[in-house]
Amino acid sequence: NAEYGEVEILVDNQLQCTQGEGGTFGELALIHDCPRAATVRAKTDVRVWAIDGHTYRKILRSNTMRKRRLYDSFLKNVQILESLDTWERYIVADALESISFKDQEIVVKQGDPGDHFYIIVEGRASVTKNTDDAEVQVSVLNKYSYFGEITLLLNRPRAATVRAIGSLDCVKLDRARFERVLGPCIEILKRNMEHYNSLISQAV
Repeated sequence: NAEYGEVEILVDNQLQCTQGEGGTFGELALIHDCPRAATVRAKTDVRVWAIDGHTYRKILRSNTMRKRRLYDSFLKNVQILESLDTWERYIVADALESISFKDQEIVVKQGDPGDHFYIIVEGRASVTKNTDDAEVQVSVLNKYSYFGEITLLLNRPRAATVRAIGSLDCVKLDRARFERVLGPCIEILKRNMEHYNSLISQAV
């Protein structure tokens, strides 16, 4: 956990994202007792808090299992994740962060850079595009819908705005976790980009 300063997260010597004050890293290797999947390098002078693997696993084991039970059945219903086995779903569940939005709150905005992939847990969201000085709704997203993957895969700005319709609960993955834990799905996501027929797939 970073107390102050910034660090860079690299995978295969490619910069994935930066973490600042309050950012955390290194948890997946401790939870799964596996080699580090990314390199973390100080971008500025930085002070971090560290915890050893045994203590971390002891503290978080019950929370992790509860989180896995909560999200496992949910993830089975997300189309892009249905081919994952139980262990792969657990890895995804461990990495998810929950986030909520109020009615009409913007989740992603057209033209902004994209750093997160989202899945809707409860609620609905509208997808709009600005064309010729007019905002046009192109789709409505519901529970189990996901968005944001195209921006991460193609490394381009958001092509549409996603806005909450009423209360909206989502889970999200940042860029580095998206690439690490959704590895088995990346090729499917890329194929889907070529064959998407829905407006949302062309937009977000």
